Amino acid sequence: MLPPLEWKPRSCLLDRLPPAICTRLAPDLQPVDLPVGKVLLDAGNGHGEGGNGHHVYFIRSGIVSVLYLTANGDSGEIASVGNEGMVGMMLLAGSPRVGTRAVVQAPGEAFALRMDVFEREFNRGGAFQAMVLAHTRWLLAQLAQAAICNRHHSIEKQLCRWLLLGFDRQGGCGELRITHEALANLLGVRREGVTEAAGRLQEAGAISYSRGCIRLQQRKALEQRACECFALLHHDYRQLCMGPPFGG
Repeated sequence: MLPPLEWKPRSCLLDRLPPAICTRLAPDLQPVDLPVGKVLLDAGNGHGEGGNGHHVYFIRSGIVSVLYLTANGDSGEIASVGNEGMVGMMLLAGSPRVGTRAVVQAPGEAFALRMDVFEREFNRGGAFQAMVLAHTRWLLAQLAQAAICNRHHSIEKQLCRWLLLGFDRQGGCGELRITHEALANLLGVRREGVTEAAGRLQEAGAISYSRGCIRLQQRKALEQRACECFALLHHDYRQLCMGPPFGG
């Protein structure tokens, strides 16, 4: 069984920056709540709710899904972010592709940093730039695994992968408040398929669920039913959470 991480409600990325950079950024890091459904990034207008300009969000707790929306309204998750990462840095390269949206799936907290401050620090190079590049590699790894997983692996295996990463991001509580319908939308499959897969996982003793809530019962059983994508992503996830200081 892969070892669970010691979870803490702080930004793993900010924790790995040198103290001098954290001190410089501190006045501009604004704590924000992340209620379920809050939109942090929408390619339709370039920013999240409220029209308050461009921000990068360093996630401290909760789960944010990066979705791609089709013209007919269908959607699927192309990446997800917890306290190992950040949301909104794609604005550094200009407006994101139409159809991209970042939405809070599990409630939590974040630090919001204005894009102009983020860009200024990025242009300094050094540890902050190394942090951004490390997170970019993490997002690309998720994109690559999603492309393979969605094409070649069963709904049950995909569900196990998503739940395991979700439980990691929620820390030791072992509980995810999310519906089968929401999971189906994230995985890009029918709700009935998720319900059937969740039923088999419950029968195997891996999870239990009631309306809108999934609880972890046996992590080893869930890992055994997950595809190899989870082990690969879990390795990269641990590197972001527990790696050495950036620029060290």
